[in-house]
Amino acid sequence: MGSVVLRQFTSAIADVLHALLQVYFWILIAAAVISWVNPDPRNPVVQFLHRVTSPVLSEVRRRLPFVYASGIDFSPLVVILLIQVLDRVIVGSLYELAVRLGAIVSSVRVG
Repeated sequence: MGSVVLRQFTSAIADVLHALLQVYFWILIAAAVISWVNPDPRNPVVQFLHRVTSPVLSEVRRRLPFVYASGIDFSPLVVILLIQVLDRVIVGSLYELAVRLGAIVSSVRVG
């Protein structure tokens, strides 16, 4: 019984983490697209996108100064790639753990 709950809990954590990473991915895409035009800085959507993405992007720019080259800021691309890696590695590992916990539960029931 405890293994079933642990398996479902692990799967739920993986689902939530995957959803959060995907939401932030799309927020980054929106912020990057909006940065190509001259947005009104008083617009609440622009302010929200800036507040949500600025801390992460500025940290990437600080740690990797070469991401800003020839007047082009590649920091959103770096963060998007990082999100994809986190999604594949961490979320994938959590799903794999949930599957293995399910296999353990199945083998205990059969045996």
